[in-house]
Amino acid sequence: MSFRLAVCAEMVYGELPLIERVKRIHGRGFEVELWDTRGQDIAALAATGARFSSMTGYFGGSLTDPRSAHEVLASAEKLIPAALELGIERMVVHPAELGEGGRAVRPMHRSTGEMWMTGRSTLERLGVLGEKYGVTFALENLNTVLDHPGIPLARAKDTLALVSAVDHPNARMMLDLYHAQIGEGNLIELVRAALPWVGEIQVADVPGRCEPGTGEINYRAVAAALREAGYTGVVGLEAFAAGGAGLEAGDTALAAFRAAFES
Repeated sequence: MSFRLAVCAEMVYGELPLIERVKRIHGRGFEVELWDTRGQDIAALAATGARFSSMTGYFGGSLTDPRSAHEVLASAEKLIPAALELGIERMVVHPAELGEGGRAVRPMHRSTGEMWMTGRSTLERLGVLGEKYGVTFALENLNTVLDHPGIPLARAKDTLALVSAVDHPNARMMLDLYHAQIGEGNLIELVRAALPWVGEIQVADVPGRCEPGTGEINYRAVAAALREAGYTGVVGLEAFAAGGAGLEAGDTALAAFRAAFES
């Protein structure tokens, strides 16, 4: 049983233009994850022949804030044409609005019942929107310890609660195991519990957010647990290359990723 392996183009081969990163990742047999597609040449990206697994699915508003949740939906709809042109299956959203460096635009260190209800309602509406256009919106968990302080309802257990409460086939979970390890741990039990609602899984090692084998996570054991559970979807490397932005370092990172999930 094998997984579909994808690589985030923004995080490896940093010395190359984005289009060349996409070509190199594709040439090594991986699918491609993208972040913000605004300002990119979508036709040129599509012409690479790469298979694109996911992209950022909004650029404004907060899923959990009743004052700006409508901006999430409006910006998501504006991005859908690019997703369709690229054949992207999942559009990634977050529990709140992220600014420079992934920091919270409006930090909130406590969640409220209103946030829960707004998050559920917004995610339901995204599911309906996704069903209309044939894409899936994937809610990504984040860590608030290191990378994303002040983001409410960001832990994997919170995003899982929202996605499972909505239970819409076009609203799934982007389960990021790097973030989950920092914030919660117990990864194998987490993937087993979350799998019915997972749209895609993202990985990086801890500490450092680099490829498998550079930190403390036993990704071979995680891969074995995923196979045992019957998962055959996308596993995406959202990680930096430990050796830096060069081509050799990127190739090494992709090889280590493949070895962890194909062996």
